[in-house]
Amino acid sequence: MLSLTSPLIGHDPFFVHHRTPRFHFYSRRKTNFFRIRSSSGLQKSPSSKVGDLDSHLYTSLSFPSITASKRVVLVRHGQSTWNEEGRIQGSSDFSVLTHKGESQAETSRQMLIDDSFDVCFTSPLIRSKRTAEIIWGARKEEMIPEYGLREIDLYSFQGLLKQEGKSKFGNAYRQWQIDAANFNIDGHYPVRELWARARNCWDKILTHEGKSVLVVAHNAVNQALVATAIGLATEYFRILLQSNCGVTVLDFTPRSEGGSPYICLNRLNQTPNSPIAAGSFGGRKTSKRIILVCHGSTESNVEATFPLSGDRPMNMLGVIQSQKVAELLLDLKVNSIICSPQIASIETAIAISKVQEAADCLGADCVPRYVEMKHVRDLEVEHILHKLKKNASEFAHLHPGWLNGLEDRIMSELWGQSEKAWNSLLDELSEEAEQQQNVVVVGHPAVQIALIGHCLNLTKEWMGSFHLDAASISVIDFPDGPTGRGVIRCINYTAHLGRWSIPVTRPTVDDEEF
Repeated sequence: MLSLTSPLIGHDPFFVHHRTPRFHFYSRRKTNFFRIRSSSGLQKSPSSKVGDLDSHLYTSLSFPSITASKRVVLVRHGQSTWNEEGRIQGSSDFSVLTHKGESQAETSRQMLIDDSFDVCFTSPLIRSKRTAEIIWGARKEEMIPEYGLREIDLYSFQGLLKQEGKSKFGNAYRQWQIDAANFNIDGHYPVRELWARARNCWDKILTHEGKSVLVVAHNAVNQALVATAIGLATEYFRILLQSNCGVTVLDFTPRSEGGSPYICLNRLNQTPNSPIAAGSFGGRKTSKRIILVCHGSTESNVEATFPLSGDRPMNMLGVIQSQKVAELLLDLKVNSIICSPQIASIETAIAISKVQEAADCLGADCVPRYVEMKHVRDLEVEHILHKLKKNASEFAHLHPGWLNGLEDRIMSELWGQSEKAWNSLLDELSEEAEQQQNVVVVGHPAVQIALIGHCLNLTKEWMGSFHLDAASISVIDFPDGPTGRGVIRCINYTAHLGRWSIPVTRPTVDDEEF
């Protein structure tokens, strides 16, 4: 790892292998990709019966009204004995935390140690309850076991080794792997049932008077909680990952007129382990990956101007942040860096390139790496944001959901331009012959949020449902290649920034009473 006491970017003789980066202006090819369309934007009739749940989410149902901002932190339990054995757990209660699982829970406890939670809701299952006890520590506040937070009910599958499930149930097990939303076992549709249960849990969580809520549960139910909160249907199962003891944060902001609150996914799956560690899905190794990097800070008063900052270089904080990003990515062989033509994005990209190309003398590889760097003009969105008619002071903080405040014409232009950038990225993944490919994309948080939306096949209305901080990292895996569906490994990961990071769960805006 590099020391921050070393000379910083642009003045560092240490990077002896660095060559002046050659930027290429990249134009998009017309490519026909298979895109999985989502039905999550459709609204079902309120008269539909919950018992007749299909693969669509009832997005027309509102959440309980709140009078003050509420932050909900989701944590998945640590590794269990059945996780270790590769056994299907479901809602069974026979496994306990392994030693590794206890250590993971301790890491999450340290992550959240400074937070003064008002309440903890926990699944009653042993592996989750023990994780909650470790994280909760000496806190005196209430812990509430909630049966609705138990893991997905998998009926006859529960207790089987994965190979046993495959040999015993054949086609049903195959459907569980590739079409979980329509998976049927013992007369039940487990994922549909789980979505309905998660939606009911939100009523209990949001009507509790606590403003800072910890929820400790399981992989599938946490996925369902995230998806139902932001209005995504059952086909998003296994698309928003929840690793053992990963931390996910959702912000709920009241509306002045009352009714269902604004909901924003502040971060997804901030894990005890590195977010760029090799991943697998259904036994398949991920070979293609896009890492979205927000450029470092550009102003001394970051909160006042970052969302609408023009073409400015990074300040010292931004330089430090970009160096920290580069250090984290040293463990990953980067094939190419694609960035916005804006100065701060270029500076961040150069920082990553320098560290990659110095990999041999940093002890990461025996040979230096050469990283191709490219500009993509469609990643440049600052000129769009500057068309805002509203006073920039209305965006005084880069608060969760700030994109909701943009005018529709601005949102449409940003969304349309980012779609071109997304198709260019898919082209980039398709053109390379290498089996393993890691593409780093550097830009403004607004365009990175839009790219996440395109990956999930959403519409521009969802952009306010995601939040990214300066120098954060979001990881998208493609287990089936660039023509398959992208899987979001993490969003807004900032642990690599150390003391310069925005705390994992601390609200960045003051509570406002209505």
